[in-house]
Amino acid sequence: MADLNGTNPIDISAVERILNDGSYIADRRLATVVYLALTMGRPLLLEGEAGVGKTELAKVLAQQLDRDLIRLQCYEGLDLASAAYEWNYPRQMVALRLAETHKASPTDEDLYAREFLITRPLLQALEDHEKGPPVLLIDEVDRADEPFEAFLLEFLSDFQLSIPELGTVSAKQPPIVIITSNRTREVHDALRRRCLYHWLDFPSLAVETDIVKLKAPGIHEQLRDQLVGFVQQLRDQDLFKSPGVAESIDWANALTQLDVVTLSAAVIDDSLGSLLKYQDDIIKIKGSEAARILAEVQAGSGLS
Repeated sequence: MADLNGTNPIDISAVERILNDGSYIADRRLATVVYLALTMGRPLLLEGEAGVGKTELAKVLAQQLDRDLIRLQCYEGLDLASAAYEWNYPRQMVALRLAETHKASPTDEDLYAREFLITRPLLQALEDHEKGPPVLLIDEVDRADEPFEAFLLEFLSDFQLSIPELGTVSAKQPPIVIITSNRTREVHDALRRRCLYHWLDFPSLAVETDIVKLKAPGIHEQLRDQLVGFVQQLRDQDLFKSPGVAESIDWANALTQLDVVTLSAAVIDDSLGSLLKYQDDIIKIKGSEAARILAEVQAGSGLS
């Protein structure tokens, strides 16, 4: 067992409660791998389509465990200076000029002291935090270049960073690391081996209904059931980008703002921009196709 909060021992059921208390509905498999990541001190690699709750999991864990959340958003061209640290060259130059005015000769140790170091997310995650080890979210690692993954290997293996001018910086207690990937490219095997793994799929009809109920409490019950049924059917269509749970919630909130109480083809056409984010998908669904899918949903659920 792990005593994450300093008071109560944590087990799988407790992890489920922690996530549920944060309005995150997790099944037993997800709760188990989160429990193992927490107790074993291992990074957790979450893969799945965009909008299924990978990033939200890290946010909820940080909130419910009362830890700092440090987020590293990955992108093409991400480098060491943006991800880990860089030296504050302007301050070093000022220190050098001041030393010269006093006819002093600063050493490398003087110019590369910790006070001149600008910390970025990875190094911040290794530092001491008042609340305890932080939650480090390395978001969309598949968007970064492959060389960045190679740099991550040392960090994930030993929770340390090598800074040539200072030496090795290690965490006294490892951070809670959540890595997400939308699989825009394959993540290297070497990184996968350092992590526990879980695939987050689109939720079932019942689970997604519960999620929308939690996240959009103002929506009319019949509209909610129609909306979730429609989204579930949409994911079976040949779309460029199927809507995730995040889009379901956005759509539910948008329809609530529009004072909609029941779904119709006209309402769908008017509000598809809250659900689908590519014009080709909107063109494919709006009009007769939206009416057809809605008719199937209503016939299958007995709604009208």
